[in-house]
Amino acid sequence: MLYFKNVYIYFLSLKKIILKKFIEFFFSTKYYNKSLETKIPSRFFFYPNPYLLSPLVNHSEALYKISKDNANINWDDIDKNKEKNKIHNFLWLNLVDRKNNPEIIQKIIFDWSIKYGNYKKEVWNNNSINLRTISWISNAEIILNNNDKSFEKLFLKCLLKQINFIKKNVNNTEDNKRIASISTIILSGLVFREYYYNFKFGIKELKKLIDNFFDKNGFPKNRNCENLLTFLQYFILIKEWIKQGQEIIPEYLEEIIEKNLVCLNSFKNSSNKLPLFNGSTEKNLESFLEYLEKLNYNFVEKLKSVGQMQIIRNKKATLYFDSGEPPSYKLSKDYQSGPLSFEYLSDDEKIITNCGFGRKISKKIELISKFTSAQSTLCINDTSVVKFKKNNLINRAYGSTISNSFKTFDIDRVEDKSNILISATHDAYLEKFGYLHRRTIKFFKKNNDLVGKDTLIKKNSSLNVNFSIRFHLYPGISTVKTISGKSVLLQINKKKSWIFSSQNQKIDVEKSLFLGGNKALNNQCIVIYGNTQNGDVDVEWKLKKAS
Repeated sequence: MLYFKNVYIYFLSLKKIILKKFIEFFFSTKYYNKSLETKIPSRFFFYPNPYLLSPLVNHSEALYKISKDNANINWDDIDKNKEKNKIHNFLWLNLVDRKNNPEIIQKIIFDWSIKYGNYKKEVWNNNSINLRTISWISNAEIILNNNDKSFEKLFLKCLLKQINFIKKNVNNTEDNKRIASISTIILSGLVFREYYYNFKFGIKELKKLIDNFFDKNGFPKNRNCENLLTFLQYFILIKEWIKQGQEIIPEYLEEIIEKNLVCLNSFKNSSNKLPLFNGSTEKNLESFLEYLEKLNYNFVEKLKSVGQMQIIRNKKATLYFDSGEPPSYKLSKDYQSGPLSFEYLSDDEKIITNCGFGRKISKKIELISKFTSAQSTLCINDTSVVKFKKNNLINRAYGSTISNSFKTFDIDRVEDKSNILISATHDAYLEKFGYLHRRTIKFFKKNNDLVGKDTLIKKNSSLNVNFSIRFHLYPGISTVKTISGKSVLLQINKKKSWIFSSQNQKIDVEKSLFLGGNKALNNQCIVIYGNTQNGDVDVEWKLKKAS
């Protein structure tokens, strides 16, 4: 049965790739590009506030300094630049001095329109085209500042072609990328009254997306923390645009924003960084939280479990524990196979981490970051708990999605005045190796220490298997192994140190890689190796502050 299912998926992938090639060819034809031309609107109903785009703009680096010297941009050179997408998306317009001469900006956009006004695959990709159109509309007041009617006509013509392209293809993108397209469509219907039907269409698509992509708590069903942040940014954009456009804000939009804010608040910690589970890269929340405050978005409620991730917080300590199962096949492209993995922060410093998703580094690194060994959890015989489809054709069509799943159960949380105990079990290794894995972590409120136990429970096999339990350390933490081999001193900084110990096991410290940012960083990893000896195994460990 599984064989026929794989064959079916293979032929679906082949069909999808062939169709995609044909569509890309069709997009490049004069007929198709002519079909994108529609009536030029008479005027802007309102100019959106450019400040609203702040979360999408990297303010730490000005990508372009607009001056008379660089108004003549060589776009051929730009296309060879690794950062070309950041220039083609035109978000740098938000960084331009509002007192600049508009003719300079107009010259840049004019040259761009002549060269890229018709479909070009790399420049009209989903990410670039949506950000570009949103940026053009949001900065239209300075772009059209000198009342040059000939340029205004060309600008609006090029803008509308891109909007029409986005609308025609809105349902051909993945859910986590479709939100940008829907946002663009809604904005175009608000600022151009001749295209008010775009607003109505976009609002309907937004409702369908919210219903399909979020759980009852307002967390993405693919269990990706970074996607939560991305969607919330766009939901707030849409809400603020609707207010400026003097339309009624849908109740479901207000509701999902409120739920998203609660989820985000639940993940907040002293370092203001998102945890690294299920496709997330390291995101600093500080500037976004300031943005929310300026727009008067207030949130105080916190949940103890979000997206099947248990959250423990006490003073300046936070622990995240993944007690969840893989998402559905269609939503598993970014899934990282780390059931019962955890991350731990104390006093603004992350100590135990997952390796992070290598999306910003390379495709090869991204694949490596999906393996169980890249997470802070247990691994049997160096085998990942889920398999990812290895067929190149299927991966080209659908991404590296999972080909098997597992269940988690016996999820428990007990809390009293002194301690919080969380535990869960998964069966990912049951079929192949005959063992269940149960992890229990006890958190001590008084000193923020952790005591953990990983248990391998023999069920239906006589296999004698090897196991490894990894605890990846955040980059910059140095280690000193004791002579006994049963404990490791973790030097967080000059003033803070912790001790990791396991009295019934030998501990090793190995080199590892941290993949949560824009490049791979060296870090260290504590590993406990062992053997089941054809029976149940309990591995106890502790993480406590050095006295």
